[in-house]
Amino acid sequence: MKRFRVIHRTTYDFSDIAELGAHTLRLRPREGHDQRIESSTLTIAPAAELKWYRDGESNSVAIARFTESTCQLTIDCNSVVQKFDISPQDFLVDDYAVNYPFSYAAEDRLTLSPYTQCGGKTDCSALKKWFAKVWSPVQSIQTFELLLLLSQHIYTTLNYVKRDEEGVQSSLTTLNNNEGSCRDLANLFIDIARSLGFAARFVSGYVYTEDVDDLSGTTHAWAEVLIPGAGWKGFDPTHGCLVGAYHIAVSVSRLPELVPSVSGIFWGLSDSSLKVDVWVTEIS
Repeated sequence: MKRFRVIHRTTYDFSDIAELGAHTLRLRPREGHDQRIESSTLTIAPAAELKWYRDGESNSVAIARFTESTCQLTIDCNSVVQKFDISPQDFLVDDYAVNYPFSYAAEDRLTLSPYTQCGGKTDCSALKKWFAKVWSPVQSIQTFELLLLLSQHIYTTLNYVKRDEEGVQSSLTTLNNNEGSCRDLANLFIDIARSLGFAARFVSGYVYTEDVDDLSGTTHAWAEVLIPGAGWKGFDPTHGCLVGAYHIAVSVSRLPELVPSVSGIFWGLSDSSLKVDVWVTEIS
């Protein structure tokens, strides 16, 4: 078991007094057999009334409502998380899904349908053509090997860039530019996996790394694929690896744009600036 402290601080500075509307916060890490929350606190200034609920993906969501106007909004989430997936490659796959291609069981297809559909504007044929540079459908391959190959191909072929703009660029834009943020690379993995018939979803969270020049000071994103017998398995195309104990999941979604960490509105004549600071440290 490994333990991590995650501090996620979001600061909005306004040039003049602003009235704050409701803000939606997805900052509390997910919980399950492989990830448990030891403690988690949310500190907001100015003070806000919080209402919590679980959305359709079982993400923890807080709605913050404000009564005070302000020149600055600060949202601090401080969590201590226990991670148990020390050996992410130690899993079993149902016999019928060991080799690719396979079909999901009939009783699962309706539930998984939203996760198997490429975006309406996604050119699946172009994505398959790009992936065909390293794998052809006539080649026999195991399911896990194929997915890991996809993750590593994205990692070795495309450049990672830190992109501050909100949202996720299209997979074709990522390929044409030969680069993308962690969100963009995860989105590309998902689109290609879906074009191959897999159920895949987007994950936002954090990753711990000892390299101070890497991604330790940012939020992170990766993909998960439903492998029969193994469940949702994470693949990180930004690092070309399987997701394990150093990845801390916060939210999952069929679409990347549905799970921003913080979203909300304000009123007034002021301009605003946003600063996000993230610290992930391993603790004993």
